Amino acid sequence: MTVTEIEQATGFADAWAAWHARHEEQRASEYGFLAITSIRWLTGTPERFDDVPGAWSTGEGGIVVELADGESLEFGDAVITGRHEFGPLAERASEFAYFEAPEGRAAVEIARRGGNDIIRPRHANAPILSAYTGTPAYAPDERFVIDARFVPFETPREVTVGSVVDGLQHVYDAVGTIEFELDGPRSLLAWGGQAGGLHVLFTDLTSGVTTYAANRSLNTPAPDAEGRVRLDFNRSTNLPCAYTPHATCPLPPAENRLGVAVEAGEKAPISHEESK
Repeated sequence: MTVTEIEQATGFADAWAAWHARHEEQRASEYGFLAITSIRWLTGTPERFDDVPGAWSTGEGGIVVELADGESLEFGDAVITGRHEFGPLAERASEFAYFEAPEGRAAVEIARRGGNDIIRPRHANAPILSAYTGTPAYAPDERFVIDARFVPFETPREVTVGSVVDGLQHVYDAVGTIEFELDGPRSLLAWGGQAGGLHVLFTDLTSGVTTYAANRSLNTPAPDAEGRVRLDFNRSTNLPCAYTPHATCPLPPAENRLGVAVEAGEKAPISHEESK
């Protein structure tokens, strides 16, 4: 069933609840970002870490691992031993390898972020994942389902934004703007999303009050031939940086700081200490 068909069959609030439950399940999955135990910024010098097998480094040929006797990684359909070169990665690409840890099967993400090669081990007993009890959200409100208009650029525009990591920058291709009304005229700079849809990062007057201060994320379906697109702010979500210090999330461009309170979507997560 499509999202529209689900909403017609179950009602607006029930459709939102089902969507949010699926999103929570994905977030707290065995190898999801809550399971990350560290972020390692690789250099040309091989280094060993206590949460992943092998000595890891990077160079012109990309990320390299050197596995000692008795160490191995499962990568794709192969079992890696000894020295292995993963090859150059595209910006924002991620690949995963798996290994046996004391608590059971674990994973390591092999990735490139902001021009840097990194690895992020993921363990089922990670403290953040073990302590996770869910993310609060605003009750779904149809006032925040807004018919908007997408205005494409003639050619995508390269936009550089900051990151939650000091000094790190991300470069995206902005494909146009989304124009809409919410207590006045508003506009959001958009990146290309999945299946022809659009993706935006934004802050608003709830940011740092009831919602996560740095950013929230929203995906839309593909605009129609006339540029019409629907914004459902009830489906605004937190990025990994709201939960873990081992994230490299981008910050919204200055154009996407909305001067209105978007009281819809996910709120700031409750910390482990707050939930006690």
